[in-house]
Amino acid sequence: MWSVELLALTVAALSSPALCASHFPNFPGADAHPVFGRHLHPRNYITEQTKSASYDFVIAGGGLAGLVIASRLSEDSNKRHSRSTYFNSLVGSASDWAYTTINQDNLQSRSVSWPRGRLLGGSSAINGMYWVRPSVDEINAWKDMIAADNSSGTDAWGWDSFYAAMKKSENFTPPVDDVQKAAGINYDTSAHGSTGPLHSTYPGYMVPLVGNWLPSLNAAGISSATDGDNGDNIGGFIAPLSINPANWTRSYSKSAYIDPLPPRSNLHILTNATVTRLILSTSGSTVTATGVEYASYSGAEKYSVNVNKEVIITGGVVGSPQILQLSGIGPKDVVTAAGVTSTLDLPGVGAHLQDHLSTGLYWATEQDTQGTIYKSGSTLSQSAEFQSFVNSATAYINGSYLFGDSYESFKESVTGALDTSVSTLAKGDATVIEGYKAIYNVNANKMFTSANVGLVELLLSINVAGMVAIQAALQHPLSALDVYRLGYSQGQLYINSSSVFDKPVIDPGYLTHQAGLKLARKIGQTSPMKDILGENRHPDLAYRLTTMGGVAPWHVSTEYHPSGTCSMLPISQGGVVDANLLVYGTSNIRVADSSIYPMNFASHLGAPTYGVAETAAEIIHAAYSTTTNASSSGSNNSGSSSTSSSSSSGSSLLDRRRRPAKRLAVQLAIVHRRRCISDVYHGCCLPPVICYTQRTPR
Repeated sequence: MWSVELLALTVAALSSPALCASHFPNFPGADAHPVFGRHLHPRNYITEQTKSASYDFVIAGGGLAGLVIASRLSEDSNKRHSRSTYFNSLVGSASDWAYTTINQDNLQSRSVSWPRGRLLGGSSAINGMYWVRPSVDEINAWKDMIAADNSSGTDAWGWDSFYAAMKKSENFTPPVDDVQKAAGINYDTSAHGSTGPLHSTYPGYMVPLVGNWLPSLNAAGISSATDGDNGDNIGGFIAPLSINPANWTRSYSKSAYIDPLPPRSNLHILTNATVTRLILSTSGSTVTATGVEYASYSGAEKYSVNVNKEVIITGGVVGSPQILQLSGIGPKDVVTAAGVTSTLDLPGVGAHLQDHLSTGLYWATEQDTQGTIYKSGSTLSQSAEFQSFVNSATAYINGSYLFGDSYESFKESVTGALDTSVSTLAKGDATVIEGYKAIYNVNANKMFTSANVGLVELLLSINVAGMVAIQAALQHPLSALDVYRLGYSQGQLYINSSSVFDKPVIDPGYLTHQAGLKLARKIGQTSPMKDILGENRHPDLAYRLTTMGGVAPWHVSTEYHPSGTCSMLPISQGGVVDANLLVYGTSNIRVADSSIYPMNFASHLGAPTYGVAETAAEIIHAAYSTTTNASSSGSNNSGSSSTSSSSSSGSSLLDRRRRPAKRLAVQLAIVHRRRCISDVYHGCCLPPVICYTQRTPR
């Protein structure tokens, strides 16, 4: 069997007394925050002085996906490698990267805040905890996009295999009776996993006002979904949340995949470190990572570890393309302009950036809201059950309902606007423009025409005292260029400095469309919801919708679901990774996080990204467990798939979920940027690093 060492580099800065290592004061990474009762054994933490010189695999990123992969690769014994879940957010704290976009032309030249988790667990430690999966049609469309170029390994990304991977991460608990009755919750246990590390359930308390949500939707002609996680999330439902019902606290990648682990000699965590670049070598046209460099802060001494096999980048939609570009892998003009030597001209790195755009309408109410109860200071407001409450009443609306009688003309306008949209919106290299066309066509011909794909998400929000909001968020950002033309919103992310400590330029290219907000208004004007609502708190916005048909751009912001910056697409379409997650033109660099989605999903990104991480771990297992003389990965030039990873086809992954995998010995060490807790937004963080080293067979 293989004996493998794994290092996970993350960043965990101990800047807050609440995060100090009070249980293990001599270990800089011991997380003793009171919200999280489980602690990673100090034996798993290392310092610069105690780390190994080299590892077989390095995972660059200690966010959602990185910790899942680290746990899975080290789970064999032979391998070495808050209570207040919603109100006490870490957004804006030292545990938030606090990114902002550049000023957006279509949003009154405003910049938009992009919170990302700066701690072990990434944004799974600070997000809104919604547990909602994409639809069957969306996942299969993604698979078809990469299969058009090379079908090797693509079965892993079809619905059957990917659904199994998402369920593998989950341990679902049905709602308590009072909660189910109060909200009218529908669920199907067969749609959920029951043996995974990550808990999903419903809050321990349900604010009675939520009981008006589904009846109001039904009265407006929107049916209730059976379960939003079974591949058909059209209609209204109360979404489960990533909550541990044993104590009503957040369940996230660190608490689920790392904290419960017993002491493991193959698990190392190096805190207070930020990946600054990959150390690369070139042989012919193929690039190989030979090491990973990191530092504690800007101006600090830089250190490195050697890589014997692979680097797995899991820095999220911002961190992963940033790390690649800082390493000289990306658009040559961007990389060289930032003062970095270009090693591999890969134009798609940082391209195809997409996000969900959101706005809302607000009404006064005399009913108890979450915010009202929280401010009361009552015994109920102090209970763990109440403090587990998160707004998760939602609905996904398809194009047929959204546009009604004008649906057919809408579809015609979409399919006929490709050339105009490309000439107006598509930017950059010719291959990136081809990718824009491919993404546009998938949306126009599959997403917008499917009865099973939501174009808009509606969300009930009651976390403000005396106020109810109904929010509308575009899921597939086809938007109005002007009164006559439509376009597909897409942006880019790029470095403008050679330092990882300088934030990259984020330009989502936001555009807006009005249909979802008009629907939000309709729900608010439908009984029983309208019977508990008072005056509209934004009459100017209501006036614009009624008399001008539009919404002011200052009312629009992100729903915190960016993706696409390392898209899994053919290289001829500005793709960055192939179906085996290998970066094109490299022999041993993979990316495995939310940055690989080539298009938006009508869902929140937590559940599918756990699926990506579970699939990535199985792909890596397959590549190194099937033969004792497998190299880390074959050359991946010109869109060809790695031969050593070809064994990780979707059918073999699905089969392996039904039988024990061959064992692999791994040493893991994690270096993460920050380690905290709490809630409120969705996504990933800048890369920690996980590395492992292959030893001689035992």
